[in-house]
Order: sequence, then structure tokens, then C-alpha cells
Amino acid sequence: MKLDTRAMRHLAAEDWRVLTAVEMGSKNHEIVPTPLIEKLARLRGGVSGVHRSISALAKVGLIARVKEAKYDGYRLTYGGLDYLALHTHAGRKDVYSVGNRIGVGKESDIMVVADHTGKQCVLKIHRLGRISFRTVKSNRDYLKNRNAQSWMYLSRLAAMKEYAFMNALHEEGFPVPTPLAQSRHTIVMSLVDAFPLRQISEAPEPASLYADLISLILRLASHGLIHGDYNEFNILVKEIKSTAEDGTESIILEPVIIDFPQMVSMEHVNAEMYFDRDVNCIKRFFLRRFHFTPSQPGPFFKDAKKTVGKGGLKRLDATVEASGFTKKMLKDLEAAIKDKKTVEEGQEGANEDDDDDYDEDSDEDSEEEEGEEEEDDNEDEGEGRQEGLLSGGLSEGLLSDEPAIEKANSEMAKLAV
Repeated sequence: MKLDTRAMRHLAAEDWRVLTAVEMGSKNHEIVPTPLIEKLARLRGGVSGVHRSISALAKVGLIARVKEAKYDGYRLTYGGLDYLALHTHAGRKDVYSVGNRIGVGKESDIMVVADHTGKQCVLKIHRLGRISFRTVKSNRDYLKNRNAQSWMYLSRLAAMKEYAFMNALHEEGFPVPTPLAQSRHTIVMSLVDAFPLRQISEAPEPASLYADLISLILRLASHGLIHGDYNEFNILVKEIKSTAEDGTESIILEPVIIDFPQMVSMEHVNAEMYFDRDVNCIKRFFLRRFHFTPSQPGPFFKDAKKTVGKGGLKRLDATVEASGFTKKMLKDLEAAIKDKKTVEEGQEGANEDDDDDYDEDSDEDSEEEEGEEEEDDNEDEGEGRQEGLLSGGLSEGLLSDEPAIEKANSEMAKLAV
């Protein structure tokens, strides 16, 4: 689905309370019973007020009634989760307006946003399950234990993990976007003026760029980490102009690493496989694109393992675990990613390349994927078809009345994370 913020300014404080109530109920119910929504929302207008809000939310596709359910109830849609996340970002003044989608991957959308000062940033929306819904007809067994709520939970975990690793890496001076905020399945980060490595057709000094990228793999390893998806889609390249003493100008390419949901510890049971895969991905790309072959073999996992924590370096894998991203969360997310890859590998003609966070060219493929997802969602009533965001520029403020943010659901403020 696409993010459509047009209805956001028109939601009343009562609507936000009811939407949050559906989210709360979703923790224990795939379909949240209407009486439970009434109880959790606790509107002054009583039951009639709750039903008015339910109708308004269903009309714009933020919640949906499921046909042939055993009881009267509603489920939270990805659109509803998007609105809740944006509402939190707006309340914290991290996001004031939303612009165009600048990239789309198999499991995420990338949007340009602006904060209350007008500074442009990037909003990444994790959408785990997007590809899996596309192949649902031929993979019923894969999805038999997965519902919309479990995908939302996993998307939230992916965002939490990525934000935690991005924070840890940024604090250690790694070339990553600056993490600004995280809410539910979304992350706000700095906008990097760079291009994906896969769009670079020529490199003035491919050996130098290759050395920088391999050096980053080894530097990550020394801090106890392996990227896990280190390829031309998840590396941005900045062009830095340099002037020599004789006045000669040259361009230096500096890499920036993105996309961290698959990052693992050097202590992981499959650490050597992930490490070797990252190294080989870079080698294959440089051979294919720049006809460059390194003169030295390696690097090798056994050598990198000896450098972990050496010289008092901080173990970032331990730092992330201490931040609240538990081993159970990591296990749940890794299992979902592993299952997803199994499905993709078995799908005829599947695209083996992973997320291209800043790839506008892949929009066309995404439209097909989203179309398949919408076919499955046709079983639900009240889920409006969203035509996409504005064309060009940033939208007006997301909320029509800033005080309404505080008014809406003050008792549930702790859930707005």
C-alpha cells in the first residue's frame, strides 16, 4: 500500500483515541471485538461516539471489518499503523509534513518529510510481508501462521532493530545516516545527498573505493557486527570534490551504509556465512561493474574474528542488546527474514536483489506487488483504496490543530512509541 496522508488533518481527537484502542486490542486479538474497542477508547460520548469514529476510520481504510468473522470486530490496517506512527512523529515535532516517495523496496517505502523547521529528512516505513502477500496463492503453508498483525509486529521489530543499530553505529562514527526518531514501524533519519552504489557506472579509482568498502566490513567486525546485506543496493556513495595543491580538482567517492534489519553479531551461529557473503557481494559487483579484481584474497572471517573488541573497542552487538532489543525479538525477526528468503528463492523469476532504499526505478515493480496485496485485502470491508500521496513538493501540516495532539488520548500516551 501507499502512504496517503490526506485524511489525517480531518481526524478528530476522538478518532485518534478509537484508532489507538484498536491498536491496543490488536496485541491480543487479530480482530478486535467492538465492545473491547468501546471499553479501551473510553469516549465521553459513549458507545455512539465510538461507533461514529469507527465508521470514519473504516471509511478511509485505517481499520477494516473482516467478512465472515465469528464476532463483530475490526482489524488495524497498515494504513492505520502508518497514521499512528505519523501522529506520534508529529506530536514530537519530528515530522510536520510529508512529501513524495523517493524509493521503494521489497519490504519498505522511503519518503521525503520535513520537520517543523522545514528541514528535509527521510521517513522509512517498514512493510514486512509485502512480498509474501504477493506469493500467497502458491505458498499457503508459509502464511498459515501469519496474519496482518504478526506482519505489523515484525515490521515494528525491524524498525526497532534498524534504529538501535543506526544509533550505535552513528555514535561510533560510522558513515551512516543520522537517526532522528523511531515510532512503531517507521524511522526518521537524515537525508543523505548521495547515490546508490548500483547507480555508479564509473569510478575514478575503483581500487580505492573497494578498499574503503572492505575496510568498513572489517571495522564493523572489530565492533562485533556483520551487516548481513552488504551490497550495491544498501551502500550509498557521496561525491566529494577535492582540490590538490597545484589546483587540480578531483572527485573522491565516500560510502555511506544503510539498511540494518539483517545485521548480526560476530557471535551468531552463521556469522562466517554472513561475513563471507558480504565480502563476496562486493567482489562480484566490482568485477561486474568496474572489471576490478583485488590483488589479495580475503578478508577472511577467522582473521576478522581475532579483532573483535581488540584495543578496548566497544562491542556494539552488546550495546544494541542493552538498548532493549531483546534476544527474543531478534529471534522472531531472524526467523521471519529466513522464511521470507526461502519463499523468494523458490519463486520462479524472483528478484534476488534486496531492498533498494533510494531506488526510484523500482517503483514499477512495486505497483505490481501492491496490486497483488490489494487483491487479498478485497475480502475486507471498509478498507479504502488509497491513490497515493501528493504529486510534487511537501504537503501541508499533517495535523490541523496542534493542541489536538495533546488532547487526543492523553491516557494512552505511553503507547505512542
